[in-house]
Amino acid sequence: MSGQLVREGYSGTGPGAITPDGCAVELYRRLSVGDEPDVIAAAVPAGASILELGCGAGRVTHPLIGRGFEVTAVDESAQMLEHIRGARTVRSPIESLDLGEERFDVVMLASFLVHTSEHRVRDGMLRTCRKHVKDGGVVLIQREGADYHTDLPRERTHPAGYTVRIVSAEPVGDGVDSVRAEYVFDDARWTQTFRSRELSKEQFEGHLEAAGLTVDRYLTDDGIWVRAVPERPRSE
Repeated sequence: MSGQLVREGYSGTGPGAITPDGCAVELYRRLSVGDEPDVIAAAVPAGASILELGCGAGRVTHPLIGRGFEVTAVDESAQMLEHIRGARTVRSPIESLDLGEERFDVVMLASFLVHTSEHRVRDGMLRTCRKHVKDGGVVLIQREGADYHTDLPRERTHPAGYTVRIVSAEPVGDGVDSVRAEYVFDDARWTQTFRSRELSKEQFEGHLEAAGLTVDRYLTDDGIWVRAVPERPRSE
């Protein structure tokens, strides 16, 4: 763990290094990209500068680079960032990121990070989005699906041959669930336990507004991908 503190309520098992939020580096190297690059490319200008918050091992980063986007990839795990190719990398927690006066056409907060259990962390992440997006730019956010915590257990076998299983979501108080996920490959198995706070559409939009952002439109029919824009000039 290289002295990194594991966050309370977060853990992971399986081969290789595990980050403080329970993510296995080798697992995230293996996971295949879904439709994220298509959704993103359709929502932003070609060749845009993208600040990707929580990039992991580059599952989405690398396809975006391949499409001609200029990506700055941020993660708090040096072990994850070692696997990024073709992008500038910055090691930092999202909520405390400070790139000075630098601004981007697009800031991306994917992987359901907006559902973090801690209000302080979520609000900090959204402030980071607002701080680093150009006044004419956009923020792309990935939300959980409506049945994410209730339609369980559920599993999906990816065309690449591995199975992702969301096993359970157990309440731990204050609107937060402890979610357990399993990832099964032919030669390895990983688990991840993490905390997630359900957010209604109204709660989600309220948190955006508090950070100086407003929903421009929901990009997917299921409401999972959202494009937001700055709603007021940045307060310095």
